[in-house]
Formats: sequence, C-alpha cells, structure tokens
Amino acid sequence: MAQFGKASAKRSKPSYIMSIIGVALVLLIMGIMGWFFLNFRQASNAFKEDIRLSAYLRTLNKDSIAQIQQFISAQPYAKDVKYVNKETAKELWNKENNEDWSKFLDYNPLPESIDFYTRADYVNPDSLKKISASLMAAYGNQITELQYPQTLVTNLNERANKLGLIFLVVAIVLCVIVIVSIDNTIRLAMFSNRFLIKTMQMVGATRGFIARPMGLRAVLNGLISAVIAIVILFSMMQWAESQFPQLKAIRNTQLTIILFGGMILVGVGISLYSTHRSVMKYLKMKLDDLY
Repeated sequence: MAQFGKASAKRSKPSYIMSIIGVALVLLIMGIMGWFFLNFRQASNAFKEDIRLSAYLRTLNKDSIAQIQQFISAQPYAKDVKYVNKETAKELWNKENNEDWSKFLDYNPLPESIDFYTRADYVNPDSLKKISASLMAAYGNQITELQYPQTLVTNLNERANKLGLIFLVVAIVLCVIVIVSIDNTIRLAMFSNRFLIKTMQMVGATRGFIARPMGLRAVLNGLISAVIAIVILFSMMQWAESQFPQLKAIRNTQLTIILFGGMILVGVGISLYSTHRSVMKYLKMKLDDLY
C-alpha cells in the first residue's frame, strides 16, 4: 500500500518539462522571425542612409559656402555634411565610374558642392522634394540644384513598402500561431494535472489557494522557456554575425533587447493566462466530467 501511495503521488506531481520545451521552441520561432524583420529594417535604413545628396554651388565665396554648410548641418534630416571642391569631386567621379576622364579633358568641368546624407526616415520622394525646395528657397541664388538618384529612391521605397507589408502579414499570422501553440501546450500540460486540481478542491482548498501556486509556476515556466529561447537565438545571431560580418554592422542593440523583452512578455503572459483559464475550467467541472 505504501508503494502504491508513493507511485500515485508521483503520478500526481505536475510535469512541466515538455511544456517548457514546447513553449521555448515556439518562442524561438517567434524570435527568429523578429530577428529577420529587424535585419531587414536595419539593412534598408543603412542602404537609404548611404544615398548621397549634392547641393551644387553657384558661388565660390568661402563665407557663403560655410553659411550654407552650417544651415544644412543644423537641419534634423542631415548627417555627414561636407564641402567638396573640384579636385575632390573629380576623385569621387573617377572612383564611382572606374575611369579617369582627365586623359581626355585638360580641365575640370565638375562644380563644387556640399554633399550630405539624410536619415532613413527622410529618404523618400516627398521628403527629398521638400528638402530641395527649402534649400532653393533659402539659397537659390547660391545653389544651382540639389541632385540625388531620384529613380533609385523611388524604387527603393516601393520595394521596401511591399516587403514591409509582406513582413507585417507574416508577423500577424505568426503571432496568432504562437499564441495558439503556446495556449494549446499549456492546456495540454494542465490537462494531465486535472485530477490533482480537483482533489485539492475536494479536500477544501479555495480557488485562490489552488490557482496562486500554479500561476506562479506558470510565470516561472514562461521565464524559463523565454530564457532558453533567447539563449538559443542569441547563439544563432552570434554564429550568423561571425559568418556574415555585415549583420554585425547593422545590428541595433536596443531593438534586439526589445525583441528579447517581447519574447519574455509573450512567454510569461500567455503561460499565465492559459494556466489560470485551465485551472478555473477544471475547478468548475464535475468529477465525472474529468474522465
């Protein structure tokens, strides 16, 4: 009888190992998708911020040039503003076109300019038109034009918007799958403990007394699952960055921390909600309905 009692008690103990592993795997899939989205966004922003804008100068007055340069540098959209003289412009042209036209011309036809890059949020046709209009309105008598690859900017934004929409749809579908999968995993784990819950109720334990420790256990299990998923994801990120150094260059530590925090919130939140719902369900059921 003693051995039977021990075996029965052993079978009654909640088993959370498979639940933790299952939730961790689902959170890992969520994290991988989130990491892909962050890399896509950062790569898109890096590409946008690599587009050079050139304000070609009509004036050669150094004070006027310095004034224009200071004006552009003070704007919220500008970054890496610099004055480009004729010789520097020639070097840039030769580098970009992989040839030296000085073999054919004995003079430098390139104008002086103030070159700058804009922040990713401003690299779109509408914003760049406003930037051009504001510069020409302020210094139209000293600047001939603001030049940038308009076709590239248009195509880049169209493709980024399309890919962003695709990622959004996939993210919504994935979130639904993650929530349903974690909920089913927790409910399955609680199903195996339904008799333990009912037995505690039958011996006089209150709902709060029964639900409280299981809720705390759900929070702990959610944290363990999230930590496991984060450790695996971080290891994958480190390996990928060692193989492709470009990924490390575009990594945003703040957004990565937010991603990890989101994984913890999802793991803990859904685990707690599903556990509480399952406990309340079995407490309301009759003993015969548990079989």
